[in-house]
Amino acid sequence: MNIIGWVVLGLIAGAIAKAIYPGSQGGGLLATMVLGIVGAFIGGTLYTLVTTGKFVIASSGAVTGALIPSLIFAVLGAMVAIFLWGLVTRNA
Repeated sequence: MNIIGWVVLGLIAGAIAKAIYPGSQGGGLLATMVLGIVGAFIGGTLYTLVTTGKFVIASSGAVTGALIPSLIFAVLGAMVAIFLWGLVTRNA
């Protein structure tokens, strides 16, 4: 059941992040899901870093334990992931 939760959270967070972030992001359903899952880890890690001052890789669900805060941090993390991916793949 935990894996299904990650997939659902990833799809929702990735879709929201793609809708909010300006510009066009490619990718289909799988890319959106992976973006959301990566975003959950980035968001959870940033939340832990800001609140405790320690760099610990954690998911947003493990940090907050509630659905809405987990989703918010996953969306914020996915937006950071979109930004970083844009920096890496930018044509110079």
